[in-house]
Amino acid sequence: MAGGKTVAAQRQAWICFEDEAGQTLRPPKARTWGRRGHTPQIPVSGKGSGRVSIAGLACYKPGQRPRLIYRTITHRGRKNERRSFGERDYISLLDAAHQQLGGPIVLVWDNLNTHISAAMRQMIAARDWLNVIRLPAYAPDLNPTEQVWSHLKRSIGNLAVHGVDHLLTIIRNRLKRIQYRPDLLDGFLTHTGLTLDDST
Repeated sequence: MAGGKTVAAQRQAWICFEDEAGQTLRPPKARTWGRRGHTPQIPVSGKGSGRVSIAGLACYKPGQRPRLIYRTITHRGRKNERRSFGERDYISLLDAAHQQLGGPIVLVWDNLNTHISAAMRQMIAARDWLNVIRLPAYAPDLNPTEQVWSHLKRSIGNLAVHGVDHLLTIIRNRLKRIQYRPDLLDGFLTHTGLTLDDST
C-alpha cells in the first residue's frame, strides 16, 4: 500500500478502493428489541426473485472530501441474465469516477478473476490516468469499501422488501446517505489502519 501512496502523491491522484457486494430479497439478520420471551419475526414474501449487485469506490485524497461512487445492476432471475459485473461494467465505473474526481486514479482492488482478466488489463493499459494496485489475497480488512457494505447491511437488517425494485430504491437511498457523510467515509478508512499521509 505504501507504493500506492507514493504513486498517488507523485501524480496528485485519488486513491480509490473498489469492492463489490450483493443483496437478495431475503433481509440480512440484525439485532432488534422485543418483549421478553417473544422473538420478533418479520414476514418475508416468498414471491419473486432478484438480486441487486453493487460495485463501489471509496475515494480519498489529502485535502479533499472523501467520495463514494457506485453502480448497481439489478438481476431479475431471467434466463441467460448475467449475475455479476463484467469488465465493461467495471471500466464504465472507473471512467465515471475519473470524470467526477477530475484527476488521475490509483485503484486498489482484489484479485477477482474479472479484475485480472486479459480484457481488463488491456482496458486499464489504454487509460494513462489509471494505476492499479492489487490487495493481498484474503485482506478485506485493508479495504474501506468493505466497511461501506457492512454499514449498508446493518441499515437494512430485518427490513422486508416488496420486490427487487423496492430493494434497489432502499439500497440507493442508504448509499446516498453515506455519500453525504464524509466523516463516515473517513472512519471507514481509519478502521483499516491505513493513512493517506505518506510519512507513516
